[in-house]
Amino acid sequence: MNGATKGAIVGGVFLAMLGGAGYGVYALVGDGDGKDGGKGGETTAAAGKGSGPVTDKEAAQTAKAFFAAWAAGDAHAAAELTNNVQAAQSAVADYRAKAYVSKAVITPGTQTGTTIPFAVAAEITYEGATKPLAYESKLTVVRGLTSGKPLVDWQPSVIHPQLQKDEKLRAGAPAAPPVKAVDRNGEELSAEKYPSLRQVLDQLRQTYGGKLGGKTGAELWIEPAAQDAPKRTLLTLAEGEPSTLKTYLDAKVQAAAEKAVAKYPESSVVAVQTGNGHILAVANNRKDGFNAAMEGRRAPGSTMKVVTAAMLIDRGQAAADRPAECTKEASWGGRSFHNLNNFELPGANFATSFAKSCNTAFIKQIDNVDDDAALAKEAREVFGLGLDNWKTGIRSTDGQVPEAKGAEAAAEYIGQGRITMNPLNVASFTATARSGVFHQPLLVSPELDGRPIAQAARQMKPSVQQQLVRMMKLTATSGTAAQAMSSVGGSDKGAKTGSAEVDGAGSPDSWFTGYSGDVAAAAMVEAGGHGGDAAGPMVATVLNASSSS
Repeated sequence: MNGATKGAIVGGVFLAMLGGAGYGVYALVGDGDGKDGGKGGETTAAAGKGSGPVTDKEAAQTAKAFFAAWAAGDAHAAAELTNNVQAAQSAVADYRAKAYVSKAVITPGTQTGTTIPFAVAAEITYEGATKPLAYESKLTVVRGLTSGKPLVDWQPSVIHPQLQKDEKLRAGAPAAPPVKAVDRNGEELSAEKYPSLRQVLDQLRQTYGGKLGGKTGAELWIEPAAQDAPKRTLLTLAEGEPSTLKTYLDAKVQAAAEKAVAKYPESSVVAVQTGNGHILAVANNRKDGFNAAMEGRRAPGSTMKVVTAAMLIDRGQAAADRPAECTKEASWGGRSFHNLNNFELPGANFATSFAKSCNTAFIKQIDNVDDDAALAKEAREVFGLGLDNWKTGIRSTDGQVPEAKGAEAAAEYIGQGRITMNPLNVASFTATARSGVFHQPLLVSPELDGRPIAQAARQMKPSVQQQLVRMMKLTATSGTAAQAMSSVGGSDKGAKTGSAEVDGAGSPDSWFTGYSGDVAAAAMVEAGGHGGDAAGPMVATVLNASSSS
């Protein structure tokens, strides 16, 4: 073609393919039947059977053929050029039929090895409403395991970058009407202003949209793989009539939480009011979009010592002023436990060992506890952990403290072993320590749907609560949390640091929890290092915002 532009008229739309460079601009039209050859006038067949690594030339030929078939709406031909024919054929066919893509221009970018990026400029048309949709994605060509042919390594993200395994692109009138979520002061909470709330807002819409009187419009969305997961709206085609949904979130605290997580990848933070469990902020900064702040399951490290200390004091095995030997090493159940950098604190009491996060001082207490289920019982009966019945208003995961023996029990005393928590759980047990009473965390009022709220079996003993507050304050002022909490004003503050070793990870997870006045917050950064290094500043940022909100 000598660099000339060859054109074709298909279905009344001009299609252009730029020759010479091996790639073209491919256009799909919605009123064709998939048999009219809407490929810009030229199709290049994929490379034949071969062996060894896919060459750049093979990748280019395969990608070109795939783009042409996709643009033609030929789902069968496109799918045959992939290593997952069934999934690819369904996705390409649905692109027009169920996502209502009426027009799309696919423009390949510069190839890097066997990976070809591309841009899509599409139009979505549903019941007379048309809106543009632009995005970028990429595909990679691999060698077919049985055929030996170069094939597109099929991933849902080829069709749209936000699609994950078993998810689908759909358009139409959604089942749940839109909602206008507002904070406790009536300020609107939008995903544009508070990006990490997107999944939370989607779940609120799914749960309450049909109960509050709104009317649906038309949208393009991602249909989740899990039946109970919320749809993720990508584009609004026709505005619906939203209902107003009041949450317990605080826009000012949420803004601080968003700012805090933005500094650390794979991070999450939650803030709750200590006197009622109201969730003031929830934020995540994760590549996978997972709401780890409320649904995560990770070992909480030494933040768990808040609960362990409560159990030991509750059972009369420890007291803030009582000696608690902090040696370099302690053994239990055939396993040896150490402190960070093998430090020791000769003559330390329990409060100091807590403030300095001495592992061995806690391990040495096990011999005096004659109940293997003691920690699990304290967590469940006083802190409401492990009840498996929290109903916050959206999906959340309860903390788990399994009963354990031997070395595993010792590991649980310091927040390792089979214990799993998320920042919501940790912020909750910090709030319980501060107030002395468990209040199940709440994102929206239970009066909206009459859902039952979890209750703890018993209230924390006043003497236990007083000693916990004293030890957490010592930690915040002269212990491992002092540096992170130095920016938090006022004398009514406390904290606890945590670092949790994760198998295969180069660095431990960074955990930090603290309170200031009537607000408790907890944060976690995967592979973030020591508790005060990453998670600590995040909690301090959120607590400072809550004190002025």
